[in-house]
Amino acid sequence: MAAAALSLPLPRAAAPLILLRAARFAPWAAPAPRRRLLPGPPTAGEPPPPVLPPASKLADPPVVGAPEPPLPFRAAEAEILRDIEPVVQLIKDILHSDRYADGECLYPKDEDIVVEKLLAFHPRAQDKIGCGLDAIMVDRHPEFRKSRCLFVVRTDGVWIDFSYQKCLRAYIREKYPSHAERFIREHFKRT
Repeated sequence: MAAAALSLPLPRAAAPLILLRAARFAPWAAPAPRRRLLPGPPTAGEPPPPVLPPASKLADPPVVGAPEPPLPFRAAEAEILRDIEPVVQLIKDILHSDRYADGECLYPKDEDIVVEKLLAFHPRAQDKIGCGLDAIMVDRHPEFRKSRCLFVVRTDGVWIDFSYQKCLRAYIREKYPSHAERFIREHFKRT
């Protein structure tokens, strides 16, 4: 019976209504909208393009995972100082107090901090450590006898000085790249 009903001729006015129903209930059967390839006024079956505000009014959407804008320098400076201050105080205490005598190796707790927070960031750390690290020692600098400094004592018995300031500068450059050079200029005497 349904096949017989479909074969009956339909009045011309009913044809668009049937096409509309077919598109509603069978969307895969509806014709795809045509894309315009050339600019110009829309044709009869196309909706007009959306009107966008001027480019100056459009805001870039935030990008997920994008780095945040850098902190202003004074805020970054305060953060860097908070970060390095405990290590700087420890080094000053080691070098400028009677806590360690000349030629004395650091206690294990102090040595661990010096190795992890300073020596690991020295630009030539591998050259300084060489065949292996035996200890960190405090002694007078061979050329500048009034200055006390830190030495790497290697497993082969050789000891070599290293600059804790070079280590700090390298640490700051790695951790705070956008503010490092200005911070170093303002807070370190020599480069």
